[in-house]
Amino acid sequence: MSGNDIGGSTGSGSVWRDANVLRWLAAYGASLIGDGVYFLSLGWTAAQTVGPAEVGVVMAVGAVPRALLMLGGGVVADRFGPRLVVISSDAVRCAVILALAALVALTAPGLWILVLVALVFGVVDALFMPAVGALPPRIAAPGQLVRVQGLRSLAERVGHTAGPPVAGLAMGLGGPAAAFGVASALFGLSLVLLVAVRISPLGEPSGPAPASTASSASTAPPRESPWSQLRSGLGYIRGHGLIGPLVLSGALSQLGTSAPMTLGLILVAQDRGWGAGGVGWIVGGMGVGAAASALLLTLIPRFPRAGAVQNLTLILGSAGIGGLALAPSLPVAVVLALLTGLVCGICGGLAVALIQTATDPSYLGRVSSVMAFTAVGLAPLAYPVFGFAADLWGVTPVFLAGAAVSMAGAIVGTSAPAVRRAELAFA
Repeated sequence: MSGNDIGGSTGSGSVWRDANVLRWLAAYGASLIGDGVYFLSLGWTAAQTVGPAEVGVVMAVGAVPRALLMLGGGVVADRFGPRLVVISSDAVRCAVILALAALVALTAPGLWILVLVALVFGVVDALFMPAVGALPPRIAAPGQLVRVQGLRSLAERVGHTAGPPVAGLAMGLGGPAAAFGVASALFGLSLVLLVAVRISPLGEPSGPAPASTASSASTAPPRESPWSQLRSGLGYIRGHGLIGPLVLSGALSQLGTSAPMTLGLILVAQDRGWGAGGVGWIVGGMGVGAAASALLLTLIPRFPRAGAVQNLTLILGSAGIGGLALAPSLPVAVVLALLTGLVCGICGGLAVALIQTATDPSYLGRVSSVMAFTAVGLAPLAYPVFGFAADLWGVTPVFLAGAAVSMAGAIVGTSAPAVRRAELAFA
């Protein structure tokens, strides 16, 4: 294997026939559906209990600890092991939501109860997300990681799509108490499946790493302080020739595209007269494209020059997102969204696989936490900036500016020799 190969194929066979991977996938999917059921049920319960302003507080309050504690969640995953963290997280969610279901069935919970539940969920998410991101290298061979990431993306699409309808059906049949009961059962199912997942020990660091970081990983005391672990994790990312540029590239992409693809689409559809249905069609097209790319990642034999392909797809995806603001009609926008979702899905899957196969096993949780933080903690900060700028200069130029910020991420990747030359081994 050449020095530019990331990882190696230590196993063979299809991930579709790997019972261990499928158990993990089913557990992850059940947890995601449970998240969707919980979130919609919490909002509905709040709307029946308090006023509109308080509903907004309840729905937003969970994001605060999630953003503040996300990086610390990576330290916890590396310190205690991601398996223990994800199992504990699902156990806490199952118990808390079961208790809330019983409370809702017996009485109308006050605002403070709903806020407390949202805060607990925010803390649990801050622990769960980095840990679940660190699991794939422990359940699959390096040569299967791209396919595992494709399956994970499929599970995310299914989970995010299925959650609201399941919540609506449960509330229609038995009210919020029944919906919370379904969410608790889904977390319980996830817990049982995760307990059955076999976790393989990870080997020595793979991929290029600076001498300083490699040395610190091998000589670090087994129980350094959490703050020291966090600092060493950030230093490891910053000093790694492949991981650092890819993480920075992903952060720029998230900052540039998160607001356009949420708030921006609403404003574009409003300006063009496409209505709320138009937004739904565009988002749906993007979702179909992303799901197709996830399936493609599980089936394609290999991606030659994976680092270069990741950069190219990031450029194309950024251009596609910017093009949505220039689409002359709704059908054109939907087709463009579908193609953009396809390209962006390939870009994201390759980036995660490259990062995970290059990461020293002792840093996987912290690296995953930084990636999750840029996606769900940092990116939403762009929303008010986007709205203010769109009010000043109009939605189209701000939309295009966001696409340019995302494309700057591709420039970061292209300028890094380790990214340009990176390869992924396939089993």
